[in-house]
Amino acid sequence: MKKTLIISSLIFAVVACGVVEIPSLPTATTPTQKPGLTNDEVIKGLKEALSVGIKNSIDSTSITDGFLKNTAIRLPFPPDAIKVRDKAISLGMQGQVDKFETTLNRAAEEAVKEALPIFKDAILNMSIQDGFAILEGGEGAATRFLKDNTSEKLIAAFSPKVKEATSKVQLTSYWNPIITKYNAVTALSGGEKINPDLDAYVTQLAIKGLFVIVEKEENKIRKNPGARVTDLLQKVFGSL
Repeated sequence: MKKTLIISSLIFAVVACGVVEIPSLPTATTPTQKPGLTNDEVIKGLKEALSVGIKNSIDSTSITDGFLKNTAIRLPFPPDAIKVRDKAISLGMQGQVDKFETTLNRAAEEAVKEALPIFKDAILNMSIQDGFAILEGGEGAATRFLKDNTSEKLIAAFSPKVKEATSKVQLTSYWNPIITKYNAVTALSGGEKINPDLDAYVTQLAIKGLFVIVEKEENKIRKNPGARVTDLLQKVFGSL
């Protein structure tokens, strides 16, 4: 009994002197929560992201070869008139075909120089519900929203710009010799004459090409923190 009391006293003394550390029990930790977003921050952040994406897209497509040398958005010879191209080449007009395709893309490059205010106007109307749906909708969600809600207005706004641009680069001066010679040949064989609306063709593909680049810019902001160039973008997209 005395031995037990002595041993107990020694243990108590050692502990009291701090020689032995008794591990503390683990405490519950609260997981770090991402900061909440206000409705205003979501809308402003998405508009800012689209504005950044649109500006970058126009900057890269409105320069010389912005369309022509970008295989993702390059305007090809009109598919509806591809037999015109083949016939023209067989008639020794390869040079004129090449010039036509080049000026087709020059028209798109010229037209998008005027696109920035048009696209900015297109993103002004966005509801809170739309904003959260876009934020949580994944890659390309904002671009799809713009396509669904602004395509008709963009066509109407782009058409006069494209018409002006095609006139400036004299696109029809390359098209008319090709189409005239083709129609003359097909007339002899009873074939159908072709005269596609080049302005509508350029308008459609110029808008489509811009959306391709805008989507890439949007997804870059979503996936790459380094592309979030403002505090608001970092907060909004960092919350995902």
